[in-house]
Amino acid sequence: MGATGKAAVLLGPGKGYEIQEFDVPTPEPDGVVVKVAMGGICGSDLHIWRGDSPLFAGMAGSVAGHEMTGRVHSLGSNIKTDSLGRPLKEGDRVAYTYFYPCLRCYQCNKAEFAACPNKLGRMGPGISRFSGAYGEYYYLKPGGWIFKVPDQISDEVATPVNCALSQVTYGLQKAGMKYGDTVVVQGAGGLGLNAIAVAKEMGADAVIAIDGVPNRLALAKKFGADEVIDINENPTPMDRIVKVKGLTGGRGGDIVVEVVGVPAVIPEGLQMLREGGTYLEIGNISFGRTTEIDPSQLVWGSKRIQGVIMYDPWVIPEALDFLVRTKDKYPHEDVVSHKFKLADINKAFEDSEWAREGTTTKVNRAVITM
Repeated sequence: MGATGKAAVLLGPGKGYEIQEFDVPTPEPDGVVVKVAMGGICGSDLHIWRGDSPLFAGMAGSVAGHEMTGRVHSLGSNIKTDSLGRPLKEGDRVAYTYFYPCLRCYQCNKAEFAACPNKLGRMGPGISRFSGAYGEYYYLKPGGWIFKVPDQISDEVATPVNCALSQVTYGLQKAGMKYGDTVVVQGAGGLGLNAIAVAKEMGADAVIAIDGVPNRLALAKKFGADEVIDINENPTPMDRIVKVKGLTGGRGGDIVVEVVGVPAVIPEGLQMLREGGTYLEIGNISFGRTTEIDPSQLVWGSKRIQGVIMYDPWVIPEALDFLVRTKDKYPHEDVVSHKFKLADINKAFEDSEWAREGTTTKVNRAVITM
């Protein structure tokens, strides 16, 4: 009888998770079995848990979650190194992609792996039900990228590398971030805090963070925000637009980053953007949730909207290097505010919820420990 492990299976939108047990797979020649140490609860995981889009109904019965880190449990016979050619063995700590570009489409032919229209098609079960972060194991299928995690980085810091940190790093690069730019970040959760620090390290002259949760605003300052705007003190979109314009000499930001995941913030974000600037849209992943914008702002303002979903694989090792380089500069360890056992995953999601009317979560970022 082979080894088994536990995983949290999504029962459906609003129905929570059920702990089930599955066989630990023997990896294919080009696959890797990872013993998961931690899985993070990202904003997109909350969207899926709530059922914010009909798309997410199809995830019922699957092991969800995508932010994670762990140690190599077993290697396929062809795997001797990580994706940078460094020797890889059982027990090594690793970070890895959770999506799989097909390498057989127009976009992949142009090395635009993040834009591959088929990259999510292989995320579900293949030879293993361990296909998400909320399980004791994860099966990295053939074609996935994997990188060794430096000893200087804790599991808490490594867990969101393959989502939050890599996503904003890639996004700012796609948005054309330049030395001396002013960056406005809508939302100071996990993605937002990383965006602030990355923008500063890329040479931003000023970063302005917007949020309404006190501990997030305090963390935003520690992560390098030059100014913070509390939506409780600036309750209307126009209040916040005027505030941003006042902090930027009347111009607006060179780049405005949306990482709230609420469509209603987009119109005000576009008005916070200078003429010729770029609006970086990352947070809104739920199909069917819309907002109204005036497209003449884009034309007359020569403004650009850059959407980003996921990233190209080169970003993960760059993100790991960034964490080592800045480990004493920014409080990366403080982003994770709460830890929950896998058995308590439903409580973890309940406590992380911020979208219910009248709810202000005290959880900045939760992780599930295995």
